[in-house]
Amino acid sequence: MNRLPSQKILTAKQAQMAELQEKIKGAVAGVVVDYRGITVADDTKMRAELREAGVEYSVVKNTMLRFALEGTGLEGLNSALEGTTALALAHAEDPMAAARILQKVADKPNTTFAVKAGFLEGQVMNAAEVAAIASLPGREGMLSMFAGALTSTLSGLAVAMQAYVDKVSAPEEEPAA
Repeated sequence: MNRLPSQKILTAKQAQMAELQEKIKGAVAGVVVDYRGITVADDTKMRAELREAGVEYSVVKNTMLRFALEGTGLEGLNSALEGTTALALAHAEDPMAAARILQKVADKPNTTFAVKAGFLEGQVMNAAEVAAIASLPGREGMLSMFAGALTSTLSGLAVAMQAYVDKVSAPEEEPAA
C-alpha cells in the first residue's frame, strides 16, 4: 500500500528544505561531494578541519537539495546530485576553505571520495573548476603575497630614488686636460 506522508512529516520536511535554502542563499561558496570511500577517522578529521574553518558540512538527500536549490540561481548543481551527497557551505571568512579542505581529501590515494561540483558567489562550477579554486592560497597566504609584492615595489622605488639623489648631488668631475 502506497501511503502519503502525514501532514506533520510533510511540514517538518518543508521546514528543513526552507532552512537549507536559506543557508545556501547565505553562503558565499559551496562544494557538493560524493562522500563514499572515506574512512571514519578521515571523516572525523575532515569535519573538525571544516568546523575550524567556519564551514558547515552535512550529508543531504539529493531530492531535498534539488528543492532547496530552486530559486537560488544555483540550479546548475542539479546535474551533480547523483549517488551519495554531502554539502559544504563556506561564508565570508574564507570562501575557498571548503574547496581546499575537501579537495585535499579527494586527492588522497585509494579513496573514492570525490568533489562533484560547487559554487562561488552565485556561479556554478564543475569539479575541475573547484579543484582550480582549491589550489589558490587562503586569505592569509594572499595577504602575505600582497605584502611581499608591495614591499618589493617600495624597495625598488627607494633604490631608484636614492640612485637619483646620488647622481644629482655628486660633484661634477672636471675634464682631464
